[in-house]
Amino acid sequence: MLASPEKIPTNILADRLRRLQEAGLVTSSPYQQRPVRYAYALTEKGRALRVVLRAVMGWGLEHIPGTRTLTGR
Repeated sequence: MLASPEKIPTNILADRLRRLQEAGLVTSSPYQQRPVRYAYALTEKGRALRVVLRAVMGWGLEHIPGTRTLTGR
């Protein structure tokens, strides 16, 4: 998310990742100790949202002019 075109500030990113963890959608594991940095991965619950997100994406592509995906579709 940090590298997204929206240029999300790190404090907002940290808050969103914390909320996603609290909701059980992602897990984190440290990959560096000094400073501590974390890698995030979807949980089974998070992966289950793919169907919903694809449906929303398809709707947007069909009904909102100018909508595109990261792959440029």
